[in-house]
Amino acid sequence: MHEIDFYLVDAFTDKAFGGNAAAVCPLEEWLPDETLLSMAKQHNQSETAFFVRTDDGFELRWFTTQYEIDLCGHATLAASHVIFEYLDYPHTEIEFSTRFVGKLTVKRNGDWLTLNFPAWASEAVDNAPALLFYSLGITAAKEVRVARDYMVVLENQQQVEAIDPDISAMIPLDKMVCITAPGDEVDFVSRFFCPGEGVPEDPVTGSTHSMLIPYWSEKLGKTQLQARQVSARGGDLRCELQGDRVLIGGQATLYLKGKIFLRQ
Repeated sequence: MHEIDFYLVDAFTDKAFGGNAAAVCPLEEWLPDETLLSMAKQHNQSETAFFVRTDDGFELRWFTTQYEIDLCGHATLAASHVIFEYLDYPHTEIEFSTRFVGKLTVKRNGDWLTLNFPAWASEAVDNAPALLFYSLGITAAKEVRVARDYMVVLENQQQVEAIDPDISAMIPLDKMVCITAPGDEVDFVSRFFCPGEGVPEDPVTGSTHSMLIPYWSEKLGKTQLQARQVSARGGDLRCELQGDRVLIGGQATLYLKGKIFLRQ
């Protein structure tokens, strides 16, 4: 029987029930992929982060309830919070080795943790799929761009908040969908929809800011930006563009700590 520590952390918030929840499991060694996926399904969170300590830092992987994914911001923030706060980690920077996006670092400055992620360039979509507009319940957008996800730029924060999407209609698009606009009290706001996933709207999405930060940095003519994801739970992010990297800062708070008893 394996006993594994389990943490449930709210990321991109300083209070319970805000931000985006992620499960975090420190491992002594890697378990079979099918076991990791079964654990993620049992946890029933949008993502579970698993990590193993190495000589150089930590190996980090992320699983949804359906499969392993290439990058997850809030679960990386959650894993970092666990390492810094509960694993007697003496340094102010963590280096993670990942399978799909290389090395990632997270720095601690007081209560704020800053992710160093790759910047994603997006391309303009001249003829956006009609289904994209239909699924969002709109007839037009200020701009549509694409990288890993679709990015639909709207006029203002009120439009972003008012969107009531048909998530099931998005599934044939075969991409996740981010909507964004200038913010009232921050530089930009966003929401993020995940068709076909267990969580239809992600509360706070670190990874999509890899695409949002370069876009808004160019549009607003500044490299340091304040962002807010205006989902029902909501979350605040401190953002910075540094060449081909983006810095994404947020806070995190522990909600639950326990033990997994893995009998196989």
